[in-house]
Amino acid sequence: VHAVLDAMLAYAEGVRADADRGGFTDVVNIGIGGSDLGPAMVVPALDAFAHRKLRLHFVSNVDGHDIAPVLRGLDPARTLFIVASKTFTTQETMANAAVAREWFLAQGGTDIARHFVATTTNVAAAAAFGITTTFGFWDWVGGRYSLWSAIGLPIAIAVGEASFRALLAGAHAMDRHFAEAPAAANLPLQLGLLDVWYRNFHRFPTRCVAPYHQGLRRLPAYLQQLEMESNGKRVDRDGQFVDYTTNPVLWGEPGTNGQHSFFQLLHQGSALVACDFIALGRSDFPLPGHHSNLLANCLAQSSALAFGQTADEARAAGIDEALVPYRTFPGNQPSTTIVLPELSPFTLGQLIALYEHKVFCLGVLWRLNS
Repeated sequence: VHAVLDAMLAYAEGVRADADRGGFTDVVNIGIGGSDLGPAMVVPALDAFAHRKLRLHFVSNVDGHDIAPVLRGLDPARTLFIVASKTFTTQETMANAAVAREWFLAQGGTDIARHFVATTTNVAAAAAFGITTTFGFWDWVGGRYSLWSAIGLPIAIAVGEASFRALLAGAHAMDRHFAEAPAAANLPLQLGLLDVWYRNFHRFPTRCVAPYHQGLRRLPAYLQQLEMESNGKRVDRDGQFVDYTTNPVLWGEPGTNGQHSFFQLLHQGSALVACDFIALGRSDFPLPGHHSNLLANCLAQSSALAFGQTADEARAAGIDEALVPYRTFPGNQPSTTIVLPELSPFTLGQLIALYEHKVFCLGVLWRLNS
């Protein structure tokens, strides 16, 4: 594992150095599912740490509308393609990889070995494609848990070796916390127990994730796969059908955008929705007033969900009597707020691992093979 890690990071540093010399300007990651969602979530999240001469693109959908606009803006002589597929047989990935190779050759490209790299266990198939540089991983690495592995190559290229190792260190710190912290202070266990309480005792069918950070805009999609593909099952570890509900439907968008779209339903709708809010103590890109407003908005949402607004409070605020019923909401709605001191590779590693271990806790509690 460490040999692959060292080789992958050395390669990533080589690509970054080439970009510094005026070489590569664009990197296109071609994958789907776990070979796409993890890197596609982490790279924009860590934009403050990213190489400023490299643009990262992510192509996953077999719909041509995904890859065609990306290729349209590229220079084949300065583009690196990463084909991410454990088996090198994934239908959507290989279809897009073939399109990328045809485009590269049609545009006058000649050195496939320099411009294509693979993260795969099927070295022979990659070689038949024309790829000579590959980074492998093992069968026990599930796709939705794979961003720490060679699948993280686009992350390493974007942020560099030191930041990638810091991402791993943050995850390791959460690993140790999960293994060692007592139950009452164990964050993954607490989040898992809350999910069981909301899902099995209160029957909440969905959970909203609202990160108050634009860089984390892909986190809800990443967690959708992590949680719903892991625990969205009705057969337990012994092959028996369960007689209780399992994973809720997970959805969300970044704040404050969500406040102008679906938060009306959260506060005044007839269905209760549990929420996870994620906020930062410090901003990546401090602008006058922006971060204090962002953090105030986040905390106001959890407060309003918890305490609501009574008719008397609405009247005291000067609301016209005819509008009072429309300006009241019951409160007593659950939310969990996670505040990171900042969004760094280390704290992002902690956050992702926190949710991974929560998924494991739920698998134990619901008797599922996560």
